[in-house]
Amino acid sequence: MRTKVILVAAAALCALLAAVGAAAQKKKKDEITQTLQLPKDLPAAVTGEPRHFTFHTTALSAKGLLSAQVREALKSLARDSGGPVLHIRAFVAGSGDLRRVRDLVSEIFTDHKQPLPALSLVRAGGLPLEGAQVVLEAVAAARKEVNPQGVVFLPAFPALSENPMDPVAPLAARSLEQLRQAVKESGSEAADVLRVTCFLSSLDNLGDTRKLVEAEYSRAALDYVQTQRTPARAVAACEAVARLRTAVPSPVQYVPATGEPHAALIAAQHVVLTGTQVSYGYQEADSRLALERLVKSLESMGVSGRDVAFARYYPLAEPIAAQVRKLRREFLPSAVNSLVLFEGLSSMDAGFAVDAIAVKP
Repeated sequence: MRTKVILVAAAALCALLAAVGAAAQKKKKDEITQTLQLPKDLPAAVTGEPRHFTFHTTALSAKGLLSAQVREALKSLARDSGGPVLHIRAFVAGSGDLRRVRDLVSEIFTDHKQPLPALSLVRAGGLPLEGAQVVLEAVAAARKEVNPQGVVFLPAFPALSENPMDPVAPLAARSLEQLRQAVKESGSEAADVLRVTCFLSSLDNLGDTRKLVEAEYSRAALDYVQTQRTPARAVAACEAVARLRTAVPSPVQYVPATGEPHAALIAAQHVVLTGTQVSYGYQEADSRLALERLVKSLESMGVSGRDVAFARYYPLAEPIAAQVRKLRREFLPSAVNSLVLFEGLSSMDAGFAVDAIAVKP
């Protein structure tokens, strides 16, 4: 009888252990096969107030691969921005997957329960630190007005040489002279310039170009980006954004008032900032579709192509740039245009990308 009782108890214990083990195994299996949440899509465009805009450029780092560098850049941006980040322009060097930048921006902003920014994503030829793979330029919103009269957006002023091996510093000096004149014509001064980005065909002897830029715009956030690894021509093209020094009578004013403008003076209460819209393919019809998609994204924000005050184009080759020059007035007739050739974009079959700033009525 005692033996029978012991056997029954042992059998019950084995059944209990088996049930517990099965439950634990099922739980472990469920955890392993749990589906990861996909990153949220970033907005095609966001709205902001220019009088609150602050402009930032992240420091370069050579630590780790692209993902690690993006995380570090976003961490420093969150620390330095002083308010919500509205727009990020990311220049990526090397062979890393550009789409990873988009995923990380979505993931990190979502984790921190912050509004998602619009993103412009471009592959550059190089950055001025060996091993650096990404630099972020950002527009954030300060709590108080920091630009009481508004802001001025100035396009990249290209200085070119047909010999791609020519030194960049003399070209940079020519580009900066054009920028200096545009700042002056806008009624602003060097001390009002908030950010300067110089796009260069080569980063060799960059110190010479740095001296020229820092001598005039030491208070601005500065960025230097090599456009292409093997450019067809030598180029330096510096673009900028500045604080308006005096009031203008309308939401947007162009300088000069007639002809091809080279500065957009924005005093509007609100503007729309878009991320990059990419063309897929290399024909004019593909370029037209990309611009049509940009206009649709603007219309979803309550503005149109005619409201665009400033547009930046990132073509990958001169024939594509020619298509952009032909079509841009049809879709964005009033915009000040900044156009520089780049190494690549987020899609293998992309011809160009474009982002824009539109004034809300």
